Amino acid sequence: MRIAINGMGRIGRLLFRRLTGHPDIEIVAVNDIMPPANLGYLIKYDSVYGAFAGIEYVAAEQELIAGGKRVKVLQEAQPLNLPWKQLNVDVVLECAGLFSSLDAASQHLKAGAGRVLLSTTGSPDIPLMIFGHNHKQLENDPAIVSPGGCMTNCSTHILYILQTIGIESAQATILHSYTSRQELVDTPHKQFRRGRAAAESIIPVEIDLPQSVGRLLPGLKDRFAAVSIRVPVANGALADFSIQMKEDVTAAQINELFRRAAGEEYKGIIDYTEEELVSLDIKGNTHSCIIDGTLTSVIGRQLKVVAWFDNEYGFTSRMIDWLEYWRKA
Repeated sequence: MRIAINGMGRIGRLLFRRLTGHPDIEIVAVNDIMPPANLGYLIKYDSVYGAFAGIEYVAAEQELIAGGKRVKVLQEAQPLNLPWKQLNVDVVLECAGLFSSLDAASQHLKAGAGRVLLSTTGSPDIPLMIFGHNHKQLENDPAIVSPGGCMTNCSTHILYILQTIGIESAQATILHSYTSRQELVDTPHKQFRRGRAAAESIIPVEIDLPQSVGRLLPGLKDRFAAVSIRVPVANGALADFSIQMKEDVTAAQINELFRRAAGEEYKGIIDYTEEELVSLDIKGNTHSCIIDGTLTSVIGRQLKVVAWFDNEYGFTSRMIDWLEYWRKA
């Protein structure tokens, strides 16, 4: 499989690192408007995941050499002008965050790519397919797919499993590391709170998670609410779910439900632990969510479930799952 990555931010660079050297997937090109030498530096040195050996930027050829293979470095602002046809690109990983509508993402197809996989929740006219939940329900084999986001991949599985018992309503508070969409120092922003210094405050941020969950789990439409609270760490997240159940449950029953799911049908996607973890402990974890059984509690029919996830590594793991799924198909 020949792939290209458009947009080399946090997700694009981590995908590059993880896919370099893959025996069956070849990165043939990356595209970003940043100076290529700076891109090479940011792939090599990462403040969260550490140094990445064996990468070199060759200025004369405008190529990256990684894992003994050469990767073209492009600086094109418009996807329509990218040389995907000439490079025989099977899949474009659209990681720029700017081309998540159907019309915008379709530019990659017009440029010659076979498929497009977004790195975010796309517009409503793009299929929202969560790997491990509904990825086998694709109709007409669409060329553009949204795999959701890190919070959607965490929440969907948890809520779907609990729906087997019955949910009256649910709310989630996602304690999430700060992101590039926030600011280092106080500055003007259309969302006032996002303009505050990310490393200095606990900052509530509006998210579209309820809309995404409503699309995936129609039975919870208008019965699920969520907010993201950005906290001063560079990586990792904790999802705190407060759920009003339709029938009596116990903490032991719920923990056993998730323990069994993690070992069977959701193996590799959900994990379960009773170790006393903190956010740093899940850095580099490939699961979409890690249920913390030590924090499960029940009062009446109100259930609290807490899950950890690495918002970058866990999510890119699902994008890689998509590539493997398409390659094998």
